[in-house]
Amino acid sequence: MVREVVVTDEFGQSRTLFIPAERALTIYVDKRELVTLMTLGAHPEWLVLGYLRNQRLVETLDEIESITVDWDVGAAAVKTRNGISDIEKRTEKRVVTTGCGQGSLFGDVLDALDGIKLPAAHVTQTQLEEITDTIRLQDSIYKKAGSVHGCALFSTQDTHAEKLIFVEDVGRHNAIDTIAGWMWLQENKVQTQEVVFYTTGRLTSEMVMKSAQMGIPIVVSRSGMTEMGLALAQQLNLCAIGRATNKRFLCFSAPERVQWQAMVVAA
Repeated sequence: MVREVVVTDEFGQSRTLFIPAERALTIYVDKRELVTLMTLGAHPEWLVLGYLRNQRLVETLDEIESITVDWDVGAAAVKTRNGISDIEKRTEKRVVTTGCGQGSLFGDVLDALDGIKLPAAHVTQTQLEEITDTIRLQDSIYKKAGSVHGCALFSTQDTHAEKLIFVEDVGRHNAIDTIAGWMWLQENKVQTQEVVFYTTGRLTSEMVMKSAQMGIPIVVSRSGMTEMGLALAQQLNLCAIGRATNKRFLCFSAPERVQWQAMVVAA
C-alpha cells in the first residue's frame, strides 16, 4: 500500500521516502458500471458494502449474493439476488460535496435524512482523551508515508474508550465506507449508542450524513467543521467534536452529549 520513491529536497539532495499507492477500483452492480473509487485497497469488500449502503442502494445484506474483487482488472463485481429497483433513476442524480477522493452522493441519500433518529448517547472527557491518545500512538501508513486519512470506531460501553477498528485510505470517504461495511457484517453486534466515530479529516456534510446513516450519534475529528456539516449535525442532534488533540477539543453541536468534568464546567 506504499511505494518508495526518490525525491529532491530544498538543498538539491536526493532522498527516498514512501508515498501511498492508491489503485482504481470500479464497482459493477449486476454487470452495470456504477462508480470508480481510488483506494489503497486494504479491505475492498468492506468498502464496496459500505459504499452501497451509505448511498442507500441496498438496505440489507440478504440483497447481495456475492462480491468478487479482481485487482488484475481493478474491478469489484457485485451480484444481487433480485437486482436494485430503479437503479438508473436513483443514480442519475448526483450531488457533488466537499469531499476528497470521492465526494458525491446520489439524490436518495439527502431525501432519507428526515427519517433518521439517532440514539441517546454520551461520551466523557476522559474517553475523548483516550481516543485522541490511541490515534496518536496508532501504527499507521500516515506516519510512514503521509497523504492518507484515517477513521476509527471506538466502543464507549465501559468507562474507557476501546478501539474496535482503524482504517486508512486516500480519502476519508473510503475509510468511513469501509467501516460501514465492517459494521454491517457484524450483524448488529455493534451497539451504535455505545460507539464514537473518529476521523482525521474535516467534518463535512457528507461525513455527517454517513455517520448518521450508520446510526452513530457522536463524531470526533482532529480537524475542523464546515458550515453545512454543522447545520446537518444540529438538525440530526449529532454531537460533532472537532480540533480534538490531546486534551483539547471543540464541541460544535449537541454539547449535552458530552459529560463534562466538574472542574472544567466550574471554570
